[in-house]
Amino acid sequence: MADPRSYRPAPGEIPLNPGVYRFREPTGRVIYVGKAKSLRSRLNSYFADPSALTPKTRQMVTTASSVEWTVVGSELEALQLEYTWIKEYAPRFNIMFRDDKSYPYLAISMNERFPRVQVTRGDKRRGVKYFGPFYPAKAIRETMDTMLRVFPVRSCAAGVFNRAERSGRPCLLGYIGKCSAPCVGRISQEEHRELAEGFAEFMNGRTGPIIRDLTARMKEAAASQDFELAARLRDDLAALTRVFERNAVVLADSTNADLFAFASDELESSVQVFHVRDGRIRGQRGWVTERVEDISDEVLVAQLLLQVYSDMQDAERIPAEVLVPVAPDANEEVERALSELRGSRVVVRVPRRGEKLTLLETVKENAEQALALHKSRRSNDLTQRSAALTELQEALGAPEPLMRIECYDVSHVQGTNVVASMTVVEDGLPRKGEYRRFSIRGEAARDDTASMYDVIRRRFSRLLEEEAANKDVPRFGYRPNLVVVDGGPPQVAAAVSALEDLGIEGVSVVGLAKRLEEVWLPEDPFPLVLPRASQGLYLLQRIRDEAHRFAIAYHRTKRSRSMTASALDDIPGLGPARKTALIAEFGSVAGLRAASADELMRVKGVGPALAETIAARLAAEEGSEDSPDDPSEGETAGETEGGTAVAADA
Repeated sequence: MADPRSYRPAPGEIPLNPGVYRFREPTGRVIYVGKAKSLRSRLNSYFADPSALTPKTRQMVTTASSVEWTVVGSELEALQLEYTWIKEYAPRFNIMFRDDKSYPYLAISMNERFPRVQVTRGDKRRGVKYFGPFYPAKAIRETMDTMLRVFPVRSCAAGVFNRAERSGRPCLLGYIGKCSAPCVGRISQEEHRELAEGFAEFMNGRTGPIIRDLTARMKEAAASQDFELAARLRDDLAALTRVFERNAVVLADSTNADLFAFASDELESSVQVFHVRDGRIRGQRGWVTERVEDISDEVLVAQLLLQVYSDMQDAERIPAEVLVPVAPDANEEVERALSELRGSRVVVRVPRRGEKLTLLETVKENAEQALALHKSRRSNDLTQRSAALTELQEALGAPEPLMRIECYDVSHVQGTNVVASMTVVEDGLPRKGEYRRFSIRGEAARDDTASMYDVIRRRFSRLLEEEAANKDVPRFGYRPNLVVVDGGPPQVAAAVSALEDLGIEGVSVVGLAKRLEEVWLPEDPFPLVLPRASQGLYLLQRIRDEAHRFAIAYHRTKRSRSMTASALDDIPGLGPARKTALIAEFGSVAGLRAASADELMRVKGVGPALAETIAARLAAEEGSEDSPDDPSEGETAGETEGGTAVAADA
């Protein structure tokens, strides 16, 4: 822990100009970025009496070992440079309001022969109608599911549609009445397009004619004693009413605005935003984030708006009006920055009266409730996590708190397709963005201990390279306090040997054996047996199981690729691009085997001769295959693959 006085700039060194400053820790990593109208005034405040600083600010200045600054010409330049550096360095003491997903929209692809309804994110495409943004995505999926009862528009992907068209059998949605099944000719192209246009009309808010038409048809069916049809139309009316209530009008039809509000305490801020489009609340989302220092509400709003909107790939999604509880710091500069992003004027203002103020108060109430709920849940979670980490540190005799734990697991089937995984826990919480996976080849794949040595050596070799290069954002994360390997003494010895060969010190190593959940320490002939109710053991089990799941997921992916590649590799004239196109069209090798030569010719680049060759080769391989049970497959039974974004291969 550094004394801020040890790196305080000398009097008169800091300029009075506006600018952006960076605090760095001893390894050179940037841990905080800030901006100031006067660099001297702002930076001097960090070197005041430490007891007068807020807890987070005190922790930041004692973690840092140096400070540097860059002078800019205006507050707008300071705003933009601050955000650029926050995005580049991801400083752990900065407030981060953005999550890792773009806004979900409901889209109708009117540019296709049979329009498709889907929930989508990312860039807008020409010829597609978009409605939203909606948040959370679950809400719009529920809306779409309800709407498909009344407007059974196609919602399947192109591959599913093409397979149904070839086979003459619709998918499940066609059988349960949530798709009109144009793929098998149950409805004409013109009729299906009318359904899609009706769907779009309703989502645009023009509900009156549709409701009146359904009501009239229901009454007519009841009068003619067709009670089954009348009951179905009644249910359709009820479904549309639920959707209409979700998208109730709250402001004038011409209003397109985002309303932000927040609630804060000394340590955290809760932010909520309502997205109003065409006068209706289309979505809502929120964040709870730590506050590094006691910044003003005006500065917080400025940082919030710049962070939320700066990464939007489609500028049209920035509304013309942004409503906030307090005017942001340097309001004119913020408006100018948002206007440049949108390509037209954006107004940031504080409502003083009327419906917009009432709705903003509702947003604030949501922020307050979200903060209260977060604190109540966090207090319990924090207590358990702290107990687990403290108990584990004491049991292992670790010299430092276990702030970062990494776990490694190796997966294979009888020595083939050998892979490994690395999962990470920081402060007792998983850091899925820092998970890594490894392909293991050659001599390192001969057995589990050689594979474990190879993985640990590669990971920590990269650590040494990144530390030597003083990288601000290491690709492999930071030095862990504890390495956990899935296995017993052989795997632990392999990991320790790899660390010693690299000269890595200060990293504890343990192994967790599956059979009796024993903890093995290096060079200890007897395992450490933690109580079954131990929070420390539970933490080790969770990270070990997550590493096992992650390794299994990668192993299955790699095995599937190798099986596909082996089936198509030796076919003359079939290159990588055509292989990819065939698999995309038919889904798998099994789908290719079931396809005729004429169907194969539908794929771009596949002519009659190549189609005949592919069909003949796959038919011959199918006749020669036998598939005895693989006894090693029992190790992977019941595993799932969901939940984690796969990082780049190490």
